[in-house]
Amino acid sequence: MKRILLMVCRNIFIVPWLYLKLCWYASHTNSIPVEKKMALLKTIVGYANRGGNVEIKAYGVENIPSEGSFMFFPNHQGLYDVLAMIETSPIFFSVVVKKELMKIGFLRTVFKIMGAYAIDREDVRQSMKVIQSVSEDVKNGKSFLIFPEGTRSRNGNEIGEFKGGSFKSATKAKCPIVPVAIIDSYKAFDTKSIEKVTVQVHYLEPLYYDDYKMLKTHEIAEIVSKKIEKTIDNYTKC
Repeated sequence: MKRILLMVCRNIFIVPWLYLKLCWYASHTNSIPVEKKMALLKTIVGYANRGGNVEIKAYGVENIPSEGSFMFFPNHQGLYDVLAMIETSPIFFSVVVKKELMKIGFLRTVFKIMGAYAIDREDVRQSMKVIQSVSEDVKNGKSFLIFPEGTRSRNGNEIGEFKGGSFKSATKAKCPIVPVAIIDSYKAFDTKSIEKVTVQVHYLEPLYYDDYKMLKTHEIAEIVSKKIEKTIDNYTKC
């Protein structure tokens, strides 16, 4: 909370204008090119980072497919994860979030611009509809982000269990799967400190359909989890 207040206070003169523009984009999202939407989101995140003493370092950006749609599968540390990836990804993407986040005004507006889906983890039928919708969108050229842990880890840089079901949209769409290792993102919002924090975003080599077409979703989940865990270990325990 302290860092959020710091971000707002240091950008107090531009926050109203950015928020009004954000709301306007959200209400006209279907008619605005993705390049403009991405530029606005990157601008907002840039001000937030500078105001909140947050530095984002990206690695392996060259691993993000430059053609066709794909799906990001990062570990989940907190609310800052999506912002860190907006800052570092050269490709516009949408996201699947838990329905509770849609109750937060600012996030709801951002997610509307991104074309996000809200998933109810307690409703199997609704979850299956979201999976199918995401699969169809990816087939039609839209890239997505899904957190395979389902909820954020509350153990810092230790990751939780990756759910096989999270990968069903990718297998249905037969799209590239891009593992993403996020490091120290939890320090941005989930600690009381306002000291400078550096968040790392590592885009790992993608798994293409031919790499995983013979695997079950829980096997894919294990492979992606191990790749991310190994990267986090390499950068935090050396």
